[in-house]
Amino acid sequence: MPFRIIVLAKQVPDTRNVGKDAMKADGTVNRAALPAIFNPEDLNALEQALRVKDKIKDATVSVLTMGPGRAAEIIRESIYRGADNGYLLSGREFAGSDTLATSYALSCAIRKMGKVDLIVCGRQAIDGDTAQVGPQIAEKLGLPQITYTEEILDVDAASLTAKRRVERGVEVVKGPLPMLVTDNGTAAPCRPRNAKLVMKYKYAKTSTELQESSSDYTDLFNSHPYLNITEWGAADIEHDPQWLGLSGSPTKVKQIESVVFTAKESKRMGVSDTEIEDLIKELIANHTIG
Repeated sequence: MPFRIIVLAKQVPDTRNVGKDAMKADGTVNRAALPAIFNPEDLNALEQALRVKDKIKDATVSVLTMGPGRAAEIIRESIYRGADNGYLLSGREFAGSDTLATSYALSCAIRKMGKVDLIVCGRQAIDGDTAQVGPQIAEKLGLPQITYTEEILDVDAASLTAKRRVERGVEVVKGPLPMLVTDNGTAAPCRPRNAKLVMKYKYAKTSTELQESSSDYTDLFNSHPYLNITEWGAADIEHDPQWLGLSGSPTKVKQIESVVFTAKESKRMGVSDTEIEDLIKELIANHTIG
């Protein structure tokens, strides 16, 4: 049987470029005002999965993501870089999920996918920074896990060896398959898009995207089934409704504090070496730097 790898990925708001409209009045992130991007550490995870695929004959890489319909974009992005296919878990039932409800929904989807040899995901998402979903999925599926991975050194049909980052250096760990691995941002960056794959899969869509499209792709998708991105709702996975969405999310926000930085004073300066040197001395004296 083929060696099956699943990459867990998330589409997140780009919190690295926060403007004045990035936060709502209640202190939550205004996702509509921020561009949606591929979670950076999930790209590291995708690269690790693709490297394993390069080493093992007949290995396949599937990408699983949970989110609104537009999250299909990161599945296409993954396929452009070498993934074989993708699955989108979407629906109102998943709205408002915290890490516990998210890991439950994803673990149910993974069970539906059948035999899995390796699950790879990023350490954490930049819109939450919890690093909880990966380990929670491993626990729900009863799988061993290696966290903070920087490189998968060796893998065969029965075991995996990885180098992981720890507080005072690195360590090499070996464990049995199937396994879940979370990748650090210090792992290798993901390879670029492949031009041939972009041309081949640029029309890949979910069923919802097909229904909302202004163009008729029926004949194209019937003749090219690989363009269909699998889309599942809550009804497509075996689950307990009380563990999905808000009802399955025990996390409660007690207080939200919005921090707004404003300049109290400003200084205009030229570009001469003397003025720059004086500025540095002032900043050091005020303990702003140094």
